[in-house]
Formats: sequence, C-alpha cells, structure tokens
Amino acid sequence: MAVIRQHRFRGVVLPTSSHPEIRRTKREQDAPSIHGNKLWKSSCLVIDYLHKNPDPAPERVLDAGCGWGIAGIWCAKQYGAQVTSVDADPNVFPFLDVTATLNGVSTESRVARFEGLNGKFLSGFDTLIAADVCFWDELVGPVSNLVNRAIKAGVKRIIIGDPERPTFHEMALRCVDRHGGEVLEWQTKGSLAASGALLVINNY
Repeated sequence: MAVIRQHRFRGVVLPTSSHPEIRRTKREQDAPSIHGNKLWKSSCLVIDYLHKNPDPAPERVLDAGCGWGIAGIWCAKQYGAQVTSVDADPNVFPFLDVTATLNGVSTESRVARFEGLNGKFLSGFDTLIAADVCFWDELVGPVSNLVNRAIKAGVKRIIIGDPERPTFHEMALRCVDRHGGEVLEWQTKGSLAASGALLVINNY
C-alpha cells in the first residue's frame, strides 16, 4: 500500500506524519506536547465554512491554538490575509513552518496561552479562528473568555471547529447565550472527510 505523504483540501497541501519534511523536523527537535502532533481534521471544517461563506473576506486573522496552523495558512493562501498563529506550545511552530512553506505562504508566530491574549492584542484582528481547542474540561473557561474578549475588542467573525466534544458544546453554549451566534453541524467529503460542529459568531 502506498504511503500517503500529503493531502490536498480546498487548495492547500496538508502534510501527513510521513511527509519527508515532517519526518526531518521530528528528528531535529522536541515533539509538541499539547496535542500538536498532527493536523487535526476540525481545521478542515473551519476552512470549508470560510470557503462557502467568504464574506466578509478575512484580512487580519488570529489562528488561536493553531497547532500546525493549516486553517490560518489557508486564509493566507486564499485571501492574502495577514495571519498570526498562536499556540501555547512553541514546539508546534517548526511543523507549522513546514506546512506554510509547502503552501508558499508564511504566518507570524506567537507563543501564548488563551489567557494571555488581551483586548488590545485582539483588537488588531477582524477574524478569530480555532479548531480542536476545547479538548479538556479546564479549557472551557479560557476559550469562552477568549471569545468574550474578542467580541469586546471588535473582532468581526469568530469560527471555532470541533468534532463535537461535550466540552466544546459547553463552551459554545456559554458563548451563544452571551453573544448570539449559532452552532452548526458541518461535514466535509472527499479525501479529507471530517464531521463535527462549528461555533460561528458574527460581530458586525
């Protein structure tokens, strides 16, 4: 059976763990420690939603809890957006850089926890995206509060994808109760089939 080294989805290249550049990066540096060890499919839900709902086009994007950063990379490639990729684990960024290089773009990297992203920082973005960021009970509060600060800071669109963990739905319910928005069932087809839900809040 042939080894799959990369996938393509909505115009971007998504390397697998067997891609030569990913394998090289794994040999050369410490492994990510907070689940940043691969591309998570919920990023494809975010990409697919933005592909089907392009207006307003993202120009200044915050990819929170970015991991390998494919959703932000897609925004940079598709729209020429300025993307800041944020993660608490500095070890994800060499993998993000490989993924960005394969797609002919770059993003700005920042090491920070959700709690460290204040209103002044968030006010520099029109779009906040995230995927698979609510995988522990103790993340419900920080993610909810990040959304609260982003809304207050004037971020226009917030899109968070997840395979429907109970913790995601708890977080999403808090946000919708406070700010409106909706939780959408979503799925993609083809070589990267994914299913789950999206929290979508339009703040404009």
